[in-house]
Amino acid sequence: MTKEIVATGKTVDDAVLAGAAALGKPVDKVKFEVLEEGRKGILGIGACDAKVRVYIENTPANIAVDFLETLLKNMDIQAQVNIESEDEEGALISVNGENLGLLIGRHGDVLDAVQYLATLAANKDRSTFYRITIDIENYREKRAETLRALARRMSEKVLKYKRSFALEPMNAYERRIIHTECQNIAGVTTYSIGDGADRKIVIAPEGKNKK
Repeated sequence: MTKEIVATGKTVDDAVLAGAAALGKPVDKVKFEVLEEGRKGILGIGACDAKVRVYIENTPANIAVDFLETLLKNMDIQAQVNIESEDEEGALISVNGENLGLLIGRHGDVLDAVQYLATLAANKDRSTFYRITIDIENYREKRAETLRALARRMSEKVLKYKRSFALEPMNAYERRIIHTECQNIAGVTTYSIGDGADRKIVIAPEGKNKK
């Protein structure tokens, strides 16, 4: 259900500002419909406030944001939640604040769990899947660069010692980063072994059979 409120103010802008504040959102995160234009009147006679309907569209991304804001409030964590990008297939949502390590966890395991729950909330009652990606304090890009550096470093070892090296278990997102980076390195290949949480990547000399 779309969240909305009817607000008044001396001007339309004032009314929209009041409505956004009542909904707990900045002005640029809400939409509005003008119900009545304000009038100044003559010497104050006949003056009336502007009236607007301020609302938040019930998009999957907004549902995910509401879930995150409720989670943060229940955990007594002060942070700003923003939709960085949004289209018909998915949205990227950022969470920024102080001392958010608890929400990231070891190698992002808590972040992945929070993202999974937000995705479930966003996809409730939908017939098609909507992808929700959550990043906290730019962790994913920092982690991605760390993994790309790891892929290059381990590939150098593979080429130097002509043997395979298995990395620590990673989730599917992180494994894709390793696979993609190694595709740009001549002489090495990658494949995954193990199941579930124990699934890991092996970087091997190109042409070497899997064991």
